[in-house]
Amino acid sequence: MSPPMGDSHKRFLQTMMSNGIISASRAAALHKHCCETHGAHYVADRLEEFINIINAHLQSLFMHIRKGMSEDDGLEYYALVNVTETDITRMASDYADNELELFRKTMDLIVDSESGSASSTDILNCADSLQTKKLKKKETEHVLNKFVQDKWLNEKDGEYTLSVRCIVEMEQYMRTIYQDLIKVCHVCHNIALQCQMCENPICGIKVHLPCVARYFRARSDPRCPECSDFWPHEIPEIPHSQSQSSQSLPSSSRESTAPTPSRRSRRS
Repeated sequence: MSPPMGDSHKRFLQTMMSNGIISASRAAALHKHCCETHGAHYVADRLEEFINIINAHLQSLFMHIRKGMSEDDGLEYYALVNVTETDITRMASDYADNELELFRKTMDLIVDSESGSASSTDILNCADSLQTKKLKKKETEHVLNKFVQDKWLNEKDGEYTLSVRCIVEMEQYMRTIYQDLIKVCHVCHNIALQCQMCENPICGIKVHLPCVARYFRARSDPRCPECSDFWPHEIPEIPHSQSQSSQSLPSSSRESTAPTPSRRSRRS
């Protein structure tokens, strides 16, 4: 039988319900605040145990606090997800049918691309061929902005990527629908869209750009962690944001030091 939830756990859960998703650094600060506010025993490195107690009580409600990593900067986040809704229908209460169709097509473009991103031009072209109801350019731009504001997508310089919230909440859906396209990062074992790939055809592992930066840091002769072949790609610098000092969610204006992979389709 799981330990009971105290007031500190309930306060933490209430904040998660209000925000939906928070950075790991903010979660750590929230953990400390909740414990100190309610006089609960606080141990800095026991955040996972603290969240596990909450999750045990969320099972009957089919909710779960999950941990995920942002592909943009490598920061970790905690998201409160509904485990009974594994597909895009979880967005149905906030978006019209044609807006949901646009999101599906945008996800198709992102997953099918080698870069893990989709250009605004490609998405606008999709909006003109929706089965439900076509969207005009201004309407499409408005919907895309809403996807970004609601933290389903990230945008930088006209390129759209799936946010950490989207990947965490829809991981099972993505693994089912795109099972032939979805690969996992060899280092962190999460879904890898923005990544580099070993060029050995027998190997072909994929590694997130932030994981590449961390794994090959200070290695003068980078080798594939699986087959030991030379790693020919440019090694990105570790963004300062990976220090976990940032309390905010990923911003479309945040600079990325990672090189941009080519935009070839994964199906090509």
